[in-house]
Amino acid sequence: MRSLLTRRLPSALLVLLLASFAIFLILRLIPGDPATTLAGPDAGPEAVAAVRARLGLDQPLPAQYLGWLTDLLTGDLGPSYAIGGPVTDLIGNGLGATVELTLGALLLVVALGVPLGLAGTGIRAGALLRLLTSLLLAVPPYVTGLVLVLVFAVGLRLLPAGGHQSVLDQPDIGLQYLLLPALCLALPSAAVLARYLRDSVDQALGEDWVRTATALGVPRRRILRRHVLPNALPPAVTVLGLLIGQLLGGAVLVEAIFAWPGLGQLAEQGVLRRDYPVVQDLLLLLVAVYVAVQLLTDLVHAWLDPRIRWE
Repeated sequence: MRSLLTRRLPSALLVLLLASFAIFLILRLIPGDPATTLAGPDAGPEAVAAVRARLGLDQPLPAQYLGWLTDLLTGDLGPSYAIGGPVTDLIGNGLGATVELTLGALLLVVALGVPLGLAGTGIRAGALLRLLTSLLLAVPPYVTGLVLVLVFAVGLRLLPAGGHQSVLDQPDIGLQYLLLPALCLALPSAAVLARYLRDSVDQALGEDWVRTATALGVPRRRILRRHVLPNALPPAVTVLGLLIGQLLGGAVLVEAIFAWPGLGQLAEQGVLRRDYPVVQDLLLLLVAVYVAVQLLTDLVHAWLDPRIRWE
């Protein structure tokens, strides 16, 4: 395990470095100038130039990039251009809500995807599973969110239509606010996990040792629990790690639907106002979380499958 981690770390750091360069460059290629936005529509060239000098945007791009990397390594993310306040405080204020939403959605992905995948073995059940998962994948999240609000908030009046209350502060009320956005975020990923787990289980059921165990009279439930499922879990764990990145990306849209005060709203404000420090730090944070999750997924996969450790 330690040798696997040692081999993965250099590539993970390289990915972060390349991602930081790509994020920095792409933001500078987007039309619009933060200095012009901050100076106002009636500002003259001298006022715009003064704002650019104050923000450090008059420096060459390599100098700006190296300065940003230095700030990241020292932990000083600097102030926001347009939103106001230190970037560290802005990200910290929204990070808890986004993590809460992502973790809630992840629990629902596992709670829905694993039973559906295991129940989808067989011809008829497999056809129903494919129909259900295709429907969940085809419907956009904003449509799913609207349907959930109309049914559970407007029609049945069981859950709030939007807003946020921390689960840590008030668990009973916080769960009510969390359930609809987490379910909206989790449904497509649960469909992917269920379909992939079902294919892995069907592949394992077609092996010779399963047919031999069946011929010897071993109950099917025991074969599934003690032999098939352990062989199908490692690939499913890898897929689940990939789905976490999808959950982080989808949280931006879901937060806008349910007025969830997380990093998605902060990213939207930063993009609209050309707030470079906020947007580039947020994007790099998401990449870092995704890389860390993939690294953790590789370790769990190696723990579940000894062949990975031997290799």
